[in-house]
Amino acid sequence: MHHPDGAQFIAGRPAKGTSGRTHTVVNPATGQDVYIYELAGTADVDTAVTAARHALTTWAAATPAERSDTLHRFAEVVADRAEDFARTESLQCGKPLKLTREFDVPGTIDNIAFFAGAARHLQGQAAGEYSGDHTSYVRREPIGVVGSIAPWNYPLQMAAWKILPAIAAGNTVVLKPAELTPLTSLLFARAATDAGIPDGVINIVTGTGGEAGEHLVGHPDVAMTSFTGSTAVGRRVAEIATTTVKRLHLELGGKAPFLVFDDADLDAAVNGAVAGALINTGQDCTAATRAYIQRPLYDAFVERTAALMETVRLGDPFAPGTDLGPLVSHAQRDRVAGFVDRARAYARVVTGGEAPLGELESGAYYLPTLIAGAPQDSEVVQSEIFGPVLVVLPFDTDDEGIALANDTPYGLAASAWSRDVYRTGRATREIKAGCVWINDHIPIISEMPHGGYRASGFGKDMSAYSFEEYTQLKHVMFDNTAAVRKDWHRTVFGDR
Repeated sequence: MHHPDGAQFIAGRPAKGTSGRTHTVVNPATGQDVYIYELAGTADVDTAVTAARHALTTWAAATPAERSDTLHRFAEVVADRAEDFARTESLQCGKPLKLTREFDVPGTIDNIAFFAGAARHLQGQAAGEYSGDHTSYVRREPIGVVGSIAPWNYPLQMAAWKILPAIAAGNTVVLKPAELTPLTSLLFARAATDAGIPDGVINIVTGTGGEAGEHLVGHPDVAMTSFTGSTAVGRRVAEIATTTVKRLHLELGGKAPFLVFDDADLDAAVNGAVAGALINTGQDCTAATRAYIQRPLYDAFVERTAALMETVRLGDPFAPGTDLGPLVSHAQRDRVAGFVDRARAYARVVTGGEAPLGELESGAYYLPTLIAGAPQDSEVVQSEIFGPVLVVLPFDTDDEGIALANDTPYGLAASAWSRDVYRTGRATREIKAGCVWINDHIPIISEMPHGGYRASGFGKDMSAYSFEEYTQLKHVMFDNTAAVRKDWHRTVFGDR
């Protein structure tokens, strides 16, 4: 394991934090310490913002082709180091190596390649004479220094989602990764520097949310803040951002419904539900969390889903036969267990519902869990658990199924399962979520936007739509008449 020289990366160089406090990265599969580092304080945030501000002039003035070429090189450098990225991500998060090798790292390389191309497609509206007497066009300009905060569930991918559209559009970035999982963000910034991205374009400060995070969001020289994390923290970020009138992008929690109509392929739905609920040990804001099954299929779905969950192999993230790793920390495992234990009072735990014993006892493991019979208004149905827990509920009519799917504060992702094109078409129109999958659940792609409705936040990651977050639009208008007196002047002085 490559141990970075400090958990800060400012102006092209690693640095140690100056808060006077340390934090330990722990391997959640074993409970063993991986890396002890000095947390960033407010002074480190100031240094990073200054570096980003100095780099802005040159980077914003680079041509789209120059930014694109550098990003293409960045993709090559990360691809060359793919195994180091995968192993580091598995070590700090507890993700099975097959997930980091096949999902996190290739997905990140693909994001870089996408934005390398997208950097050359930042056009505004073409010039035209919209008033008849003037030529108008729209410029897209960088916003400035972007202060972003990334979560611990997909540290590498979330760093990429935050950094890439921002720098492709000519901004510079200060990213605060989660304290639990800073290692791949640091590798990412190092790879960018090695690829020739100028010093100060990408800076990493690793500190606590209360100190480094709040200082970054409130910083007067930070023009925009982009945050991925819980809705509760998102509200706090929004409060701080409004004091300096910042551009704000929030990707918050989710509670994705998994809606199965009675004509669906039951086996496909069962396989999709287990995969969609358990990916990354359920620590995914788009994970399938609420399965609504039309009454004729309900009993069979519960039985088959529980049976399939019981075949999932928990184990060492680095062992080839492992399907599911631990949760990110023992604290997160205990939080998930709390939800399940409280649910026993009002629902049935069909399978799982406990931490495994034996050789996995020292890790933050929790068995895949299926809960049935929970009321719609209960906390396991309404709140984001963020663990390997799927709640299954029956419904009767299509109207009821769609109403239940929409009946939480969230709206990030959803899926509907049916062989009837009209049923699925209705679901795509009526479910209030930023992504609706049909007969699948989880796949994402760089060309398509990711972001939510309602309490899941606003704004988009990935895709060309992300430039709407990370650019300023400027209308430029030229008079073409050379007339001294314009017709509209009569509203102020004189007659026609």
